[in-house]
Amino acid sequence: MADDGARLRAGLGHPVIDADGHWLEYGPVVGAAMEKIGGEPAVRAMHINGERVRRSLRMTSAERRRENVAQEAFWGAPTKNTRDRATAMMPRLLYERLDEFGVDFAVLFPTMGLGLPRVNDAEARTAACRAFNIYQAELFEPLKDRMTPPAVIPMHHPEEAIAELEHAVGELGLKAVMLNSMIDRPIAKVAEDRPEAADLAIWYDVIGLDSAHDYDPVWRTCRELGVSPTFHRGSRGRAFRMSPSNFCYNHIGHFAAASEAVCKAIFLGGVTRRFPELNFAFLEGGVGFACLLYADLIGHWHIRNRDALEDVNPANLDTAELVALAEQYAPPEMAEAIRSGNGISTNSGTRTTGGLDELDDYAACGIASVEDFNTLFVEPFYFGCEADDSNNAWAFNRDCNPGGAEIKTLFGSDIGHFDVQDMSEVVTEAYELVEDGRIDADGFRRFVFENPVNFWGKTNPAFFDGTRVASEARALLEA
Repeated sequence: MADDGARLRAGLGHPVIDADGHWLEYGPVVGAAMEKIGGEPAVRAMHINGERVRRSLRMTSAERRRENVAQEAFWGAPTKNTRDRATAMMPRLLYERLDEFGVDFAVLFPTMGLGLPRVNDAEARTAACRAFNIYQAELFEPLKDRMTPPAVIPMHHPEEAIAELEHAVGELGLKAVMLNSMIDRPIAKVAEDRPEAADLAIWYDVIGLDSAHDYDPVWRTCRELGVSPTFHRGSRGRAFRMSPSNFCYNHIGHFAAASEAVCKAIFLGGVTRRFPELNFAFLEGGVGFACLLYADLIGHWHIRNRDALEDVNPANLDTAELVALAEQYAPPEMAEAIRSGNGISTNSGTRTTGGLDELDDYAACGIASVEDFNTLFVEPFYFGCEADDSNNAWAFNRDCNPGGAEIKTLFGSDIGHFDVQDMSEVVTEAYELVEDGRIDADGFRRFVFENPVNFWGKTNPAFFDGTRVASEARALLEA
């Protein structure tokens, strides 16, 4: 029923914060605004941003197969539920319906705007992000007590990221930011040897590790401005998500895969060690991958930390004992080969390590004990979870997660997109975790209220000032 969300909210005793809803830009209006604010380059970015999808949908499956083009989404917005379609398009209507949904405050990400920081045209990209942020700031200003839009931040180069952070946050007053990730970079050898094919051979820069640039100045700027970086990037149409005929094949898991790549890079690159004041959120990919990643990072550290590597250091091989065992148990030809040293290396120099001087993959994190994973992963990382994802309960299962950890979840409704068939049901659907006994009421409170407040509020204690949840958020942050 349409008022179920309101009735549920009335009985909770705490606010509900939607950390990842969406609004749908109406092309003719946003296009005119982008041209007025950003001129031809901003309009060009809009065209580049949408062309991959348009081109895919103009092709047949056979044509996509020939060119290795992924089947893109079709029919991706609400239609049968016309009121929900209008709600996604018209922020004032969404504002009016939030009480019906049972939501007190919403962070509303764009739809078309998600792709603007990804445009591989520097002039168009920076102009479009600047124009879009101005447009968003003006559009949502009258509604700021119930909703806020994140600034879209280009990340192809640290300087452009810093410039737009300072503009969007420092000048426009936007409080949330969405940073680009998984940036397409040309492979140097191909660009040099086969320049005509350079656009067909790329690598993905995941920002935190082995990047083309030093992004510490960006994290430093986020810290100075008091903003928590969020990532909302997918991997559809890349690598193993390249079906020319099946969109669901390409879509399932693509947010989780992109989020894992960036989260893992930020952790292993030592970003959370160097910037302990920052929180990072990875949206729409759920938390199941994060639970796996957390456990895998700890498991690999146990067997690949610098001390543990001595168990597999070739210099530690007792060749005399190996020869003796071979003479007793191996076939003659194998024993002879071992005696001669054929195929047995005791060289522990850089030739056997790929030229690495630092052998500890966790060196940038400064891991001294397993407890450091709580400080560097569990504390700063938050993961956006949709209402209907049954894996959400995994994050709360302290018996399952190493060290009894609870991985931090953020409730993200994803309203405005095709996977939400009825906006009025998102909060009640999320609460089924409690009704089914998979998490308790305190866990639900953390999911929909405490975690969002801590994610944004610990970086910027004034984030929720002037909003519907100001007093509750302030009390939590000061507790």
